[in-house]
Amino acid sequence: MTEAFVYDAVRTPFGKFGGGLAGVRPDDLAAHIVRAVVDRAPGLTVEALEHSAVDEVIFGNANGAGEENRNVARMATLLAGLPTSIPGTTVNRLCGSSLDAAMIASRQIAVGDAEVVLVGGVESMSRAPWVLPKTEKPYPAGDLKLSSTTLGWRLVNPQMPSQWTVSLGEATEQLRERHAIGRDRQDEFAARSHNLSDRAWNEGFYDDLVVPVPGTDLARDEGIRPGSSAEKLAGLRTSFRPDNGDRSGTTSGGTVTAGNASPLSDGASAVLLGSEDAAGVLGLEPIARIAGRGAAANEPQFFGFAPVEAANRALAKAGITWDQVGAVELNEAFAAQSLACLDAWKIDPEIVNRHGGAIAMGHPLGASGGRILGTLARGLQRSGERWGVAAICIGVGQGLAVVLENVSATK
Repeated sequence: MTEAFVYDAVRTPFGKFGGGLAGVRPDDLAAHIVRAVVDRAPGLTVEALEHSAVDEVIFGNANGAGEENRNVARMATLLAGLPTSIPGTTVNRLCGSSLDAAMIASRQIAVGDAEVVLVGGVESMSRAPWVLPKTEKPYPAGDLKLSSTTLGWRLVNPQMPSQWTVSLGEATEQLRERHAIGRDRQDEFAARSHNLSDRAWNEGFYDDLVVPVPGTDLARDEGIRPGSSAEKLAGLRTSFRPDNGDRSGTTSGGTVTAGNASPLSDGASAVLLGSEDAAGVLGLEPIARIAGRGAAANEPQFFGFAPVEAANRALAKAGITWDQVGAVELNEAFAAQSLACLDAWKIDPEIVNRHGGAIAMGHPLGASGGRILGTLARGLQRSGERWGVAAICIGVGQGLAVVLENVSATK
């Protein structure tokens, strides 16, 4: 089997809902980041692209109902000016879509079906449309209800058990009750996310990982709040249940707030994957080898815990154990679910999200998997550590994980 490697990664800044990127269509965001990653590879000249230097474009997207036009990978490839001969397909595994795209591409490379695959993801939660269900008969006499496609369940099948279809926030409250994760820990974790994100930007970590979007003023992730503290976050109201003042997390009182959850966001990410021989095609040296992949599922309402088994499976595929892992990029959908995963893995929290996380930077659903994979690859390259894990939880009870091996590890 052929090994698959990460050669480059790039993303846009992530914008707030209704914020700095809200005026940009998702297909344009995707096209911009496709063009950006192609332009960074010296070997991907116009002539090389016309002679099939890129075998395929695979993009993740959780919506597809609006300006993405169902297959945003193909739309982005065309809008980016790539040859019409390069095929494109779009993956929808909700929050895990772009990490799934990378996993699919790595398998294509492994079996020899492709040598270079451009993967990534995009989401404009600001521009997600409302949908109106079609009626069985024309001209209904009653009212019809518009449903937002921004996030979560809509047009729910009545046969679905009600415990599965609770909101993501209520599901997180149920998860933190099960694992006794209190409000104080959640707020401390969230403050850490903001402060590490701010520090990483100030230290230049993201200078080579993030490219601005033309026509916007957004220079860095819009949701970061420098100087955040658990004390400041403690003053926010709970969002899904009433706060009964209990900080232990063991009672039914609310603990999840806008401050310890990831915000609705807009953005795009891209990762360039290839075989070992692809170095000559791309004019780049590989950064990291994809050493293991894992997918797992559990009860839909406990979606936040699914990365635990996904990462354990990926590590087993890579032939290593948690005590060998030097860095973890875990998408922070909510502080409570992130802490539940860390507790289950029994790992040092200091190796997790050293450069900040989604609570601060944002979580544009289809783009987040590409963000954590690219951040992990570049983080390993900078630190010299050998092994890293990228993991993400997915609505409706799924999780994905990828293990990377730094090809130039010094530790």
